[in-house]
Amino acid sequence: MFGIFKDWREKRILAQSQFSTSDWQAVANQIPILDRLTDAELSHLFKIATLFLHDKSFTGAKGFVITDKVRQSIALQACLPILHLGLDWYSGWSSIIVYRQAFINDSSTTDELGVVHKNHHSRSGEAWQRGPVILSWQDAQHSGVRDGHNVVIHEFVHKLDMLNGRANGFPPLQPGMDPSRWTETMTQGFEDFQRHPKPGLDRYGASNPAEFFAVLSEVFFETPAALVEAYPEIYEIMVKFYRQSPLPS
Repeated sequence: MFGIFKDWREKRILAQSQFSTSDWQAVANQIPILDRLTDAELSHLFKIATLFLHDKSFTGAKGFVITDKVRQSIALQACLPILHLGLDWYSGWSSIIVYRQAFINDSSTTDELGVVHKNHHSRSGEAWQRGPVILSWQDAQHSGVRDGHNVVIHEFVHKLDMLNGRANGFPPLQPGMDPSRWTETMTQGFEDFQRHPKPGLDRYGASNPAEFFAVLSEVFFETPAALVEAYPEIYEIMVKFYRQSPLPS
């Protein structure tokens, strides 16, 4: 019964969408990494992105105006990792906050002497557990150009990672995937990357396992050949996880 209601709801949302296939295609044409998708995959991406926009709310921070292009561009790139997984992988939260440009993250740490230190960091994106995804449009609008950097994919991959708790580079795996192989492969890759930088892979990935997973996911979708060159075994397990193979067969 629930499946019937879900299908009815989705069909109703799709039928009432303000965006036509042509509208979606116009935005997709500006995102080069979507070129590799087949017509069927692109049509499915438009469907998921439409449902995504219905379920998630967009808020402009500090006066930034959320346009249709902003919403559609972010939705298409956010839904690329879940193209063959489903929108349920983004369940449990609903808000996306967009700044015009990089924003300041304020935090504090306490050292061993009990002294509190205030920290101010400029950020292009953040993902909060059970909270919003926060993006800088200045950075997000230049994502998807096959340069190995994609703040939208990066932050939404953190959301996948958070489905089973705090982001740690170990998301819920697909049926049939071996958790021990994932752990061993990603751990070996992370430890190697901390010691040996790789061309085309952002050094930010050496920060911790969660960032390693997110950075390599950016590369997986943007410049997959660089990931195969650096860590072919990681590329293989990501193909199984995302159920996609970005490299041409």
